Amino acid sequence: MTKYTISIIEQKLADIQDVQDPFYKEIAEDERKGVQNLLNKWKRKKHHEELLERKFIEMNQYETKYRLKGYKYIAGIDEVGRGPLAGPVAAAAVILPENFYLPGIDDSKKLTEKKREEYDEIIRREAIAVSVVMIDAIEIDRINIYEATKVAMKTALSGLKCEPDFLLIDAMKLDTPYPNEAIIKGDAKSISIAAASIIAKTARDRFMKDISVNFPAYGFSRNMGYGTKEHLQAIEKHGITPYHRKSFAPVKDMIWE
Repeated sequence: MTKYTISIIEQKLADIQDVQDPFYKEIAEDERKGVQNLLNKWKRKKHHEELLERKFIEMNQYETKYRLKGYKYIAGIDEVGRGPLAGPVAAAAVILPENFYLPGIDDSKKLTEKKREEYDEIIRREAIAVSVVMIDAIEIDRINIYEATKVAMKTALSGLKCEPDFLLIDAMKLDTPYPNEAIIKGDAKSISIAAASIIAKTARDRFMKDISVNFPAYGFSRNMGYGTKEHLQAIEKHGITPYHRKSFAPVKDMIWE
């Protein structure tokens, strides 16, 4: 048996897809600790990739079901930012192509910021259509957060450059002319809704980071407008900003007269 260096083995393992590969079989007999560590690392990586692939297939079940019924342009719709004390509520609508493949896609809240940014770029590049809308705090206070969320979703839907023929919506009943299904926790069950979740959250997070430049005391770049201790203390000390939702407790109880 050829004694490859650890470096060469690591390079070659990166191109191996399964344990039936002749090179894998050859180095599996190498008893050196460094080689066995590399093999164990490779096996863990492959196991993780298989789990992500199975999850992706599972999350594609709704899209598959409705494509088999003849629908072609299936739009996933989701929102983020219903709970924060400050900032807009954001909604996105996304139509993915049938051959879209992105193992690891999931509810945006389950992903790291780095992964969301990476996936946001991929989704925008490969999607048939993407639309994202934000409704500001003034409008939220005027019509309430539930109605503002519906407005954001409908507006995002109308902003798609390609008209959908079916909608998959995250847990919200929308009055639209399109056939649709509302899915509880849909951002973890449908790739289209998950994609919309990622687009909406990435856009909103960027907005909150932008406004934090002018309001650094509130920690918007870290808390995204949610009621953290730092955020509440800043309201008590400095009052509210134009981005705060005056109808939300405890903001409405902390407003300076």
